[in-house]
Amino acid sequence: MSYASIGPIAVHLPEKVETNEDLQAENPQWDLSAIASKTGIHQRHIAAEDECSSDLGVAAAEKLFSEHNIDPQTIDYVLFCTQTPDYPLPTTACLIQDRLGLRTDIGAFDFNLGCSGFVYGLSIADGLIRSEAAKRILFITAETYSKFIHPTDRSLRTIFGDGAAATLIESNPQRSMRQFRFGTDGSGGDTLLVTEGGHRMESDAIKPRHRKRWPSQLYMDGPSLLSFTVGAIPKIIDEILDSANLTSDEVQYYLMHQATRKMLEQLRSACNVDEEKIPIRIQDIGNTVSCTIPILIDDMRRDGKLSAEHHNLLVGFGVGWSWACCVWQDIWLGDH
Repeated sequence: MSYASIGPIAVHLPEKVETNEDLQAENPQWDLSAIASKTGIHQRHIAAEDECSSDLGVAAAEKLFSEHNIDPQTIDYVLFCTQTPDYPLPTTACLIQDRLGLRTDIGAFDFNLGCSGFVYGLSIADGLIRSEAAKRILFITAETYSKFIHPTDRSLRTIFGDGAAATLIESNPQRSMRQFRFGTDGSGGDTLLVTEGGHRMESDAIKPRHRKRWPSQLYMDGPSLLSFTVGAIPKIIDEILDSANLTSDEVQYYLMHQATRKMLEQLRSACNVDEEKIPIRIQDIGNTVSCTIPILIDDMRRDGKLSAEHHNLLVGFGVGWSWACCVWQDIWLGDH
């Protein structure tokens, strides 16, 4: 039996950087110091007007191939996770296959999930590899949420950044991911949404849970998302630890979706774990939605913080509402 293993990761961020100082100069009435103390974010990368998620994803994949001497012709499948596709159709993953010059006898599809998307994608990749449908999977997460945000939106513009991560998922006889658990509660769909661009008539569309304060296409009810997350995530973590026969002390890191500093600090308290076990690395890139966990993994690998012997939990949560978690060991480090 073969299992999915997280191989090398490459990250690509847009060239444009938008700092809190830039926002303060543009909006003197905003209290960026107070906002930054809650979000933990001091700058974000913003896609150019003509730069789409596929552009970021292709750049990340090309970097992955180049830096890790990966032959693109060995890719058997493309998974593309985004909530900002280039078009309603065709499938962006198909366009990526062509732009990267990958074989035509491979599978490729998009899936629309946000902050839980990386963990969901890992479970899909694991299923493809265990069923012998693929041996090498190119898993790209890419987002351009900034295109949904109006320049005057103090709440969202200070949080979300654009970016992409390309992750190689490979077949391995050693099992590095297990105890996948998922959660879905569509009653929370009205707390983070974009209704424009779909085919549901405006008169029948989902309504924002509370008053919409800014003219952005994207609406977010931060307090409700925080309440949902702090309620759901400790429960799923307890379930996974129990099913995996692990104690919290045996977990090296809880690698969580990097939403905001406030969110992660409240989760740390709710899960009753030490501060160093839930790393926060959001300061220079903001909340990049489906990309935060692979970016975090790549960052911690570079700093030598991960090891092949230790257990970690990968935890995604957010829009939908949707959440997912699994146990993971970084066995790729043991091979390199």
